[in-house]
Amino acid sequence: MIAVDLGSNTIRFIEYDGVYWGKSFEKIVRTAETLQNTNRISDQALHRIIDAINEAKAHIDFSHQSVEAYTTAAMRLASNSHDIIDKIKTETGIVFKIITSEKEAELTLSAVRYRLHQLSLEPVSFLLADIGGGSTELIQYLNDTSHSISLNIGIVTLSESVFTESQLKEKIQIFKSKIRESLHLSKLLQLVLTAGTPTTIAAYLNGMDYKSYDPKKINGYVLSLPACYSVYNDLLKMDEETRARYVGVGRENLIIAGILMVTAIYEVLHTQEAIIIDDGLREGIALEYYKVH
Repeated sequence: MIAVDLGSNTIRFIEYDGVYWGKSFEKIVRTAETLQNTNRISDQALHRIIDAINEAKAHIDFSHQSVEAYTTAAMRLASNSHDIIDKIKTETGIVFKIITSEKEAELTLSAVRYRLHQLSLEPVSFLLADIGGGSTELIQYLNDTSHSISLNIGIVTLSESVFTESQLKEKIQIFKSKIRESLHLSKLLQLVLTAGTPTTIAAYLNGMDYKSYDPKKINGYVLSLPACYSVYNDLLKMDEETRARYVGVGRENLIIAGILMVTAIYEVLHTQEAIIIDDGLREGIALEYYKVH
């Protein structure tokens, strides 16, 4: 089968047969671009999504394979999401289902726990943070039970709502306040991070750029807070073309807000380290498919 995750910034594909992971593909499509101001998915975003699906079909053999395709925050928020999904179906044959933030958190947690187990890293209790383009999912895992919170702040929606450095800092303080209000932490939890921003930071620190990215070298990487600050300062000094080499075209400006969101989570938790996991909703979709089929 092929699992597809259409997020607010990136679309991700992966093959899975219930035992082995096959080919994967991802593309930045900026689904949530202009959503903050228009409450709609733009025609430009629609065309980028369709083009990315066609690229994926050239890379992965879709024939004779089941496709499970889910989409998240941007489509949950957009007033024209059903029209967009219909157009994607007409052009590509792929039918996307809009899932709730609770379902998104459940599947992401499943994928992350699977990968932690594969790495023999299984903290009894942890906080999983998944910073997406349109929302941030915070999942507390305590003694085999989980509780998730979805904040309608993501790297795309945050970036498009600020125009100055002072506005960005103000929004980050609001983000930190929302995390504090949402979490009831009685003890220090292991922090686990997934999604594009933390994996990009880890990749940069491991000498990779966007084209040479290797998830095997990222999964289980321990990322320190000082290292996040260091990468933030390095990226700030780069021109957009150089920065795009490391973070991907379409993420050049988003990554700055993304890193500040990541460091905000460390600061609220009073922690210095996080485990980085590449697996997320895409892998969770695949794992669930074989549980019910």
